[in-house]
Amino acid sequence: MEESNGSAEDGFFLVGFSDRPQLETVLFAVNLPLYVVAVLGNSTIILVCVLDPGLHTPMYFFLANLSFLDLCFSTSCIPQMLVHLRGPAKTISFAGCAVQLSSFLTVGGVECILLAVMAYDRYAAVCRPLRYAVLLRPSLCFRLVAVAWGSGLLNAGVMSPLTMALPRCGRRRVPHFLCEMPALIKMACADARAVELLAFAFAVLIVLLPLALILASYGHIAAAVLRMRSAAGRWKALNTCSSHLAVVSLFYGSIIYMYMQPGNSSSQDRGKFLTLFYNLGAPVLNPLIYTLRNQEVKAALRRALGRQQKRFPLSS
Repeated sequence: MEESNGSAEDGFFLVGFSDRPQLETVLFAVNLPLYVVAVLGNSTIILVCVLDPGLHTPMYFFLANLSFLDLCFSTSCIPQMLVHLRGPAKTISFAGCAVQLSSFLTVGGVECILLAVMAYDRYAAVCRPLRYAVLLRPSLCFRLVAVAWGSGLLNAGVMSPLTMALPRCGRRRVPHFLCEMPALIKMACADARAVELLAFAFAVLIVLLPLALILASYGHIAAAVLRMRSAAGRWKALNTCSSHLAVVSLFYGSIIYMYMQPGNSSSQDRGKFLTLFYNLGAPVLNPLIYTLRNQEVKAALRRALGRQQKRFPLSS
């Protein structure tokens, strides 16, 4: 497909996987049902956490926010990608690209901070169980989530305008399936090192600092578990933290690989598939991780299904 070297206002051409039409067909067939599963799974988690009184605790308040972020993450780019996979038109307007980039940076920043907040929640539950209600009082939970959102919005508010303002000298081909910051910076026809350094500084503050807090929390948790004399107590503590650890590993592993290394060290295709994983794979897996390994969520789902059966009994 040809594209003109128009102005930035003409928009961008998202290359994606357009050089391999057969791969596009396979990706569409795989990603469409995965996206449906991600939407249904995370929506179910949110509804259950909101509607079931037994889940009105800090842990499930944070979990509902995590599911909402996963919905935003996947919805910010997957529907557009599915349209591009099935048709010849693979363009996005300049404004649409800016909105997508801002959404991506906001939600990614919020999720990094929120996972650190959830690690603190697990620390309080395991290491300070008698003071849990005081350490995680509702007003503090709301403030922590507000800080997470503020950090994400600040990240997007600074980096998105700077990235979009870079001169591109008519270059419109984005070597990705979405408007992602590293891909847009590489298109610049001027020295972009200042923007790259600022992006790295934000990555340290929003990615590495929360990760350090997560590791510190789990260091205290590990020490507390080792001091436990009861095997049942150790198992309960580990089971309490295992779901969050799995989610942290999925999210931070891919984010650090993408953003905390030199830009030319990995192939473009590897970057595309990794981006696709943390935009769709993680939102699909997170509800499964928290549902399959969490007895309280499973019990809440059973109660919800039981109420629906009573309201709409099957005809004999």
